Amino acid sequence: MERVKYAIVGAGISGLALANFLDGEDYAIFERDAAIGGYCKTVVQDGFVWDYSGHFFHFRYPEIEALLRSRMEGQEILTVEKQAKILYKGALIDFPFQKNIHQLPKDEFIDCLYDLWFRPETAPPFESFAAMLEARFGKGITARFLTPYNEKLYACALDALDADAMGRFFPYAEVDDIIRNFRQADNASYNATFTYPRGGAIQYVNALYAGVEPTKVHLGEGVVRIERAARVLETSAGRRVRYEVLVSSAPFDRLMGMVGEPVSPSVFSSNRVHVFNFGFDRKGPDGMHWLYVPERQFVFYRVGFYDNIFGDARMSLYVEVGQRTDETVDPAETRSRVLADLEAAGIVDGHQLVSEHQIVLDPAYVHIRSSARQELARLREGLEASGVFTIGRYGGWTYCSIEDNIVEARALAERLNGRGPLA
Repeated sequence: MERVKYAIVGAGISGLALANFLDGEDYAIFERDAAIGGYCKTVVQDGFVWDYSGHFFHFRYPEIEALLRSRMEGQEILTVEKQAKILYKGALIDFPFQKNIHQLPKDEFIDCLYDLWFRPETAPPFESFAAMLEARFGKGITARFLTPYNEKLYACALDALDADAMGRFFPYAEVDDIIRNFRQADNASYNATFTYPRGGAIQYVNALYAGVEPTKVHLGEGVVRIERAARVLETSAGRRVRYEVLVSSAPFDRLMGMVGEPVSPSVFSSNRVHVFNFGFDRKGPDGMHWLYVPERQFVFYRVGFYDNIFGDARMSLYVEVGQRTDETVDPAETRSRVLADLEAAGIVDGHQLVSEHQIVLDPAYVHIRSSARQELARLREGLEASGVFTIGRYGGWTYCSIEDNIVEARALAERLNGRGPLA
């Protein structure tokens, strides 16, 4: 039987980052897909560059950005000041909605301001994400944007999510901030600036891959079974490998299936996102990188404009549609609806579609709730006792950035490096 010190499940950002920071090369990475990158793959087609979905990097750790850039020689990387808009009743409003209610028609502005000022005095902890939104922003703002947009994104009722389901990524604002924004615009957020390489998000993945021994990466060979007591894994190719430590970035529910302890989908639930990448013959709307679409008449919740990042002459979009994981959807029908809605929204105006690609991300956004957090903590403790660790957005069943995945992988590698062989 083959032996390896570290078995890594998944050759996405988290798995590759971990291999970069481990001491030595006694590791093996198993990836069920035929290519590295996970959800950070990039498609180059007919002169268009699309990621599987919009993956833009917001670095908080200079040393991590410097490491990646040092391995991207010759790659054009722009640092871009984000321009985000909201399509609301045919007009464009600055994002975030709650800080720009003064841009609404007068009657709606008054309604939102009144409800904001006279909202019920409710202090945290809040029972749910829905309760938090109304307590912080009032019924007017919540009903017009926060509820419909997030229900389209998560494909579930917001009272099923924890109040802090989005963590630091939710654009909180106090009443003073909202009122001050009427005169002094300040729409800064965690992703007020982002970096993006001309070759797409895969360039950052390639930078991590450059620090990995290629012969240690086994593509098209996923892990299908894990025997925790024996510390043995079995792959889709029929190989059995004995490991000392196994680190998985696979979705947590799938990992538990591998170890033979399936978890309840009612606890570990998520949505899926159908991403349509479209290339058109000429330029479309300018001056924005993201367009948020809360109104339910449109099937998509967000549209991104690659062409506005680099100033390309042809419109290049990614369009995201949130779906329940248990719903049956006709992809062709969804595509037709998306194209019709792009026309209805004024994004497409007689443009000719010249190239397209689509992908379904499943899971996409996990549903963060206390029951899942508690069960995750309990199960993780047992897994780690038998040398199995979980990392990444889906391994940790959380909401995080791509850089967060690298930081977490580095921290675990430092922990493992310090402990040496695990009994």
